[in-house]
Amino acid sequence: MRTGYLSTVPTMSVSQGIPAEDHLASTDSRSPIYRTSFTEKSSAAGEIEDMFSLDESRDFIPAIGDTKVTSSVPVHSDSGGHEDNFDDPQGYYRVTLGESLQDGRYSVVANLGKGMFSTVVRARDTHNHNREVAIKIIRSQETMCKAGLKEMTILKKLAEADPEDKRHVVRLEKHFMHRNHLCMVFESLSMNLREVVKRFGKDVGLNIRAVKAYAHQMLLALSLMRKLNIMHADLKPDNILVNDAKTILKVCDLGSASDTSETEITPYLVSRFYRAPEIILGQPYDCAIDMWSIGCTLFELYTGKILFPGRSNNQMLLLMQELKGKFTAKQARRGTFGPAYFDNTNSFLLNDVDKTSGQPIVKRITIAGPKQGLKAKLLPATNARIPGDELRLLKQFVDLLERMLELDPAKRISPKEALSHAFLS
Repeated sequence: MRTGYLSTVPTMSVSQGIPAEDHLASTDSRSPIYRTSFTEKSSAAGEIEDMFSLDESRDFIPAIGDTKVTSSVPVHSDSGGHEDNFDDPQGYYRVTLGESLQDGRYSVVANLGKGMFSTVVRARDTHNHNREVAIKIIRSQETMCKAGLKEMTILKKLAEADPEDKRHVVRLEKHFMHRNHLCMVFESLSMNLREVVKRFGKDVGLNIRAVKAYAHQMLLALSLMRKLNIMHADLKPDNILVNDAKTILKVCDLGSASDTSETEITPYLVSRFYRAPEIILGQPYDCAIDMWSIGCTLFELYTGKILFPGRSNNQMLLLMQELKGKFTAKQARRGTFGPAYFDNTNSFLLNDVDKTSGQPIVKRITIAGPKQGLKAKLLPATNARIPGDELRLLKQFVDLLERMLELDPAKRISPKEALSHAFLS
């Protein structure tokens, strides 16, 4: 028996991009396969209490931007005294708890962690009623600063196209320089979707209606980016933040984002578990890579499990084919890296280890069809007692994921089409 996972989504206004009926009453939560029963009406205030009744003070870990958050990020006290050495050897800013940024406007209250490009802190804006903000402090290296400036340009473009802030992309509020570091000030949000799943749906995932509400918001963000020919190129649960009530999400960390005209063939774009097949195969790519990532993310939200936990690009392609069937010969061979994964008969070249010698070997595998498809992974056993409306929603969800996870990017569903899908209607 599992309890404590997200079983409700409070009523959300249409102005925030979520239909008012996209909420859910809490239930007994006794089935790890199908979680809860639905009702169409509920008390939003009561649901928030029921839904997030865990002790948040114990292990609450906020996140923003490209952070890799841990519960024990070292923070320097004021007595640390590194006036002449503000950076570590990698160019990260040494954060001092309580220090002031931008001529005393921002007071640092917490170090949220660091990512490839930056350190991120939580701070209070002393010029605005001590409102909390998140500040991304870019590493003091020329390439990192250029990446930060590019991210700012993209965020500005997205904000200008969304003046009413309805498309669920994090807002950059301002920027400044501090001791040779570019600093980017963002609205503060409470936690990312990986933390939401970990705390409210560990091993079993979130309720289908919560997934539906989140999916709608993600796709609104994706539709805006596609309209502007912007690829996020690193969508995953870690880079999608939610507000305190867990009702509104925002896509964040556009450090890898670019215009579709700026693509470079590389097999390592996007975090591996969310990496589209065309990237691995070295094919031309566009905004469809983000739709693939969203499909992987939604599966993870619903099940609590990573869809493609491959240890390498080679294993990722194997797992994709076990779920979706074999690549066509044309798709398998036309990419820059295709010959590394498929021979001239379209057999898959699996990297393996010889059990006797322990030496690396290559196995030729003929893939006839899916080993276990999305229906088998997501639909419950036929004898499970499921209300008809719940089963209908789940079948619609499976169909949407099938379209999001088309191996051929040309056949993958677009954000506009996805927003009109029956699952989200």
